[in-house]
Amino acid sequence: MRIGILTGGGDSPGLNACIRSIYFRAKEYGWKTIGIHDGWKGLTEKGKSKELTEEEVESIFDKGGTILGSSRTNPYNFPEGPKQVIKKFKENKLDALIAIGGEDTLGVAGKLFEDYKIPVVGVPKTIDHDVVGTEYTIGFDTAVNSATEVIDRLHTTAKSHKTVFIIEIMGRHAGWLTLRSGIAGGAHIILIPEKPYDLKKVFETIKKREKEGKYTLIAVSEGVDPPKQLNEKKDGFDHVLLTNRGLAYAFKELIDEECRIDSRVMVMGHMLRGGTPTAFDRVMASRVGSSAVDFIKEKKFGFMTAVQGGEIKPFPLKEVIEKYKTVSDQEYKLLQSLFEGDVM
Repeated sequence: MRIGILTGGGDSPGLNACIRSIYFRAKEYGWKTIGIHDGWKGLTEKGKSKELTEEEVESIFDKGGTILGSSRTNPYNFPEGPKQVIKKFKENKLDALIAIGGEDTLGVAGKLFEDYKIPVVGVPKTIDHDVVGTEYTIGFDTAVNSATEVIDRLHTTAKSHKTVFIIEIMGRHAGWLTLRSGIAGGAHIILIPEKPYDLKKVFETIKKREKEGKYTLIAVSEGVDPPKQLNEKKDGFDHVLLTNRGLAYAFKELIDEECRIDSRVMVMGHMLRGGTPTAFDRVMASRVGSSAVDFIKEKKFGFMTAVQGGEIKPFPLKEVIEKYKTVSDQEYKLLQSLFEGDVM
């Protein structure tokens, strides 16, 4: 038995721990593990792959990134793209495939299973925590801790200078990362994609706090509607490229003009993807990875290793396609009560 592994989309802390667990679980069954390089790109015409060895994976549990490389390649955007995947799958003499990724990567896996019955199992990975059907995604816990630490550090500088910091945090469709790190780090204003914000209320809060001699930290998800028109480009999955569109600086421009201050900007960006995974991410990534191999053994193809109620259960990949798990009203209202109305 030969099983392939690929990691697609943005990297997340814990991916290597997942790859390692897949290798050792497959070894228990006497199977070989083939590493597909650079996400779905590795299964296109010029894609590369290599059989993994114990020496390569033995000590990667605490390493960030992914030893397999990644990309945002979408085979459905290329002529005969899905057929290239099938051809490459056969050339590699694979019996099954494990696709580790977020909504985009898992969405492709779901389509390939539905359209061509490729024997594939998905593993949820994203620091955005927006994959439906699962309580856990690889990398989210580490990213929350990293973002919280940055917010913690900014308190001292902001307080010393009684200034305003606009902190841009990753989160395209869902504000989980911004909300959780904002709450944990004690941000004074939190803006997330799920909730429309009132810019006038933001101005009023800043002015009120300034009059009281207080500083203000604003945590804003990169996916919120911009306060002004921005120059936007799109990627292979038709998503707006968020990293360099200048969202935080757009807020700064308007805040500075209205409040007559010189605010500061902190764009966390890709540093939230890097670094050493937390113990929780290492353990959970190992669990969902190992379970993916068990799913193959049990022929549970077309499913994702979802965490529900602390247990790993199969969740249909077709239900992941073009869907997102967003912050619930219940959680938002509960956390909002901690901020005396300053969360928007």
